[in-house]
Amino acid sequence: MGRMAATTQVEREIKLDVPDGVDLPALGGLPGVAEVRPEVIDHEAVYFDTADLRLLRNRITLRRRSGGPDEGWHLKRPLPDGDRSETRLPLGRSTRTVPAELRRQVQVHVRTGTLVPVATLRTRREVHRLVADDGTVLAEVADDAVDGTVGRADGAGSGWREWEVELVEGDDALLEAARERLLSAGAVPAQHASKVGRLLRSAMPDVAAVAADPSSGLPEGSAGDVVWRHVAQQVAALTALDPQVREDEPDAVHRMRVAARRLRSVLRTFRPVLDRAATDPLRDELEVLGEALARARDGEVLAARIGGLLAEQDVALVLGPAERRLQDGARDEHRRAQDAVVKHLGSDRYLRLLDDLDALLASPPWRPKARKKAASVLPRAVARVWRDAAARVEAVPDGDADVALHEARKGVRRVRYAAEAVAPTLGGKVARFAARVEAVQDALGEHQDSVVARTALRQIGIEAHLAGENAFTWGLLHGLERERAARARADFRRAWAKAARPKRTGWLA
Repeated sequence: MGRMAATTQVEREIKLDVPDGVDLPALGGLPGVAEVRPEVIDHEAVYFDTADLRLLRNRITLRRRSGGPDEGWHLKRPLPDGDRSETRLPLGRSTRTVPAELRRQVQVHVRTGTLVPVATLRTRREVHRLVADDGTVLAEVADDAVDGTVGRADGAGSGWREWEVELVEGDDALLEAARERLLSAGAVPAQHASKVGRLLRSAMPDVAAVAADPSSGLPEGSAGDVVWRHVAQQVAALTALDPQVREDEPDAVHRMRVAARRLRSVLRTFRPVLDRAATDPLRDELEVLGEALARARDGEVLAARIGGLLAEQDVALVLGPAERRLQDGARDEHRRAQDAVVKHLGSDRYLRLLDDLDALLASPPWRPKARKKAASVLPRAVARVWRDAAARVEAVPDGDADVALHEARKGVRRVRYAAEAVAPTLGGKVARFAARVEAVQDALGEHQDSVVARTALRQIGIEAHLAGENAFTWGLLHGLERERAARARADFRRAWAKAARPKRTGWLA
């Protein structure tokens, strides 16, 4: 059986609770609305979650809805801007097994748990479509009478009424106008983000309660609190990017790799604050994750770099099927690397890492310095990685320096990540220092990309020659990359001289 086609969209809507005795007001006259088309729809939705409601705790809903025009499997996830994304799949044959495509998208939360039916909602929906002069549906206003039971069909239950307004082709002005009219009629802002959340929190308050925002347990402004907040931010980024990487969304691999690198770096740099006996094993596992992501990311960067350079050349200098050879190789490599990444994200090893990161945040292994003021502890920690980076830069020879420059890049990157971690607390001078160091890292990154590109171009040229093709173009690109590398080395020296000025580094003393 072929893979079911999924569709994903951003959902823009408002939800309102409706007290007893409140009637839906007339909806004519809202901005741009020429006609209101009513319809009554009955549907049933079975919601899936783990027994301890991990999806609900993360404001995610997963359901199988039957009846009505939008029947099928629906996965709704929160977005950083407050909207929600919704992924839909056709119903299929199974009523109790969540489609694998949707399981993959929530595995970062479910981990080794099992998805089971946790609630059933039966809804009589009076939907009012708000239509423009040209027949375009601008929005839908739903008047829902809900009857819910815990589990699949029986158990504790309750009933209530609510209104929803969801934009279709309309704008925010219409959404706000509809909201004001409904509030004026007697509705009140919804107390729950979803119907299933309302049901389960009513029937199972101890299990369904969304945990309060975690904290370091230390005073604000302490060294440990600053480090904890940065670690929590990167763990959240890692978790949010997991489903995007699995679905091969643009730039997701790169951003997840950066989050993993930042975590490794901060756990190393701030060992005076966190006990390394607990954090070093995490660093090792983050390195394994980073390596898996690197194979996919490096292939993306390499193909884009060589492809861009190839496109800049005069057509008379592009001999043989160069573009096709590059595209075919990049496509095959991307497929292999993406499959390897998805396999790693489904491994027990990776899922244990997620559990261990949660445990680190829940119970940080503080050292005594964690309780001291950030300004008295953290600059010294950054100074240590700065001295290491400076030693690596000083070790770069004037001649063949590819390996030494790559080592310098690693040291400089650690300095940047450390400075960025403490800049929100220590102020603008640290942020400006981090920006200067980032310029150094960028120049060294450009050089390393050129090193990798030259190695790849030599191999592609050999393969083209053995296939009977003219390899001139690959040699030409190799020479251009050598020039790029020379420029990058010069940029690095200039950027380093600016970053290392005493007025930039004085805060480290």
